[in-house]
Amino acid sequence: MSELTFEQMLDESFKTIRNGEVVDGTVIDVKPDEIILNIGYKADGIITRSEYTNESNVDLTAMVSVGDEMTAKVLKVNDGEGQVLLTYKRLAAEKGNERLKEAYENREVLKAPVAQILGGGLSVVIEEARVFIPASLVSDTYEKDLSKYQDKEIEFVISEFNPRRNRVIGDRRQLLVAARAEKQKELFEKLQIGDTVEGTVKNVTDFGAFIDLGGVDGLLHISEMSWGRVENPKKVFQVGDTVKVLIKDINDTKIALSLKFPETNPWANASEDYAVGTSITGRVARMTDFGAFVELAPGVDALLHVSQISRAHVDKPSDVLSVGQEITAKIVDLNEAEKKISLSMKALEPDTPVQESVEEVVEDAPETYEETTTEE
Repeated sequence: MSELTFEQMLDESFKTIRNGEVVDGTVIDVKPDEIILNIGYKADGIITRSEYTNESNVDLTAMVSVGDEMTAKVLKVNDGEGQVLLTYKRLAAEKGNERLKEAYENREVLKAPVAQILGGGLSVVIEEARVFIPASLVSDTYEKDLSKYQDKEIEFVISEFNPRRNRVIGDRRQLLVAARAEKQKELFEKLQIGDTVEGTVKNVTDFGAFIDLGGVDGLLHISEMSWGRVENPKKVFQVGDTVKVLIKDINDTKIALSLKFPETNPWANASEDYAVGTSITGRVARMTDFGAFVELAPGVDALLHVSQISRAHVDKPSDVLSVGQEITAKIVDLNEAEKKISLSMKALEPDTPVQESVEEVVEDAPETYEETTTEE
């Protein structure tokens, strides 16, 4: 039997390692760009900065200390200089992928800070395993600028898991959609027609304003913004305004809102405020060939027929009146049910009897009268 050399005896005293093997070691030295481990092998193990973390230019001496216990994976038994090249990052990523696989299969909600803002979305890291969240899956609304998410902790689920193709996709949008649906359900259960609620103006269009009621949007149509006329909603409301509104109607998930509160209805005391025989002052709001419509109060228009403007003959109201002009006239007819009021300036002229009866005035007025005085 031949005797073993010293080198052979030394080799046999150490364990055998292979590429891909997971080993435990103790940190015996740390430099800014590498970590040296005693792994119980004849050569020390080396973990470079790039194999420890994805962060560039990080100082490893601030992250690892001599004496720390570490687990790493063997990349090369001999790196060419007699040392064992190890990776901490890849082993952690493998464990992280196992974690992601489990979360994917169980539809688990994960939480992590955003590590990087990319051109097409966000990148987050779970136990050194990267997850990409496309911009379209970041929010339930379109967001052009994603920079606000940098370092922000967000929740998401794994919607696609294919580590072999380096494709692990996260989805935050479906969580927001589900949360909104639940919130909407709770809110719809509370809302009742006739309720007065407070909301925030979310968007203003030519036909109305969308009001956020706390997770549910309602439409305040232009015709419901006032008892009077609103020409342009954008001149009345701005995004962010707080407003108290009335729930006028609920149809499935659509909510119709109104600012026409019953207690402010200008027709509520019409029999007293607009009694026949009362002289009243109003503003000419608009004109037609058959007469002028005079605004007595917001939401209350009265017809001054062309035959009742003056005892002198008037061909068209625009010949003697102008929009915005303030006039005084006498109320000669009130129909509360149809919300119609007829006026006469001629009746206030001294010693000038009304030559035409109220019935003749109404009969002479074309059907356009009803269309222009009813609520829009």
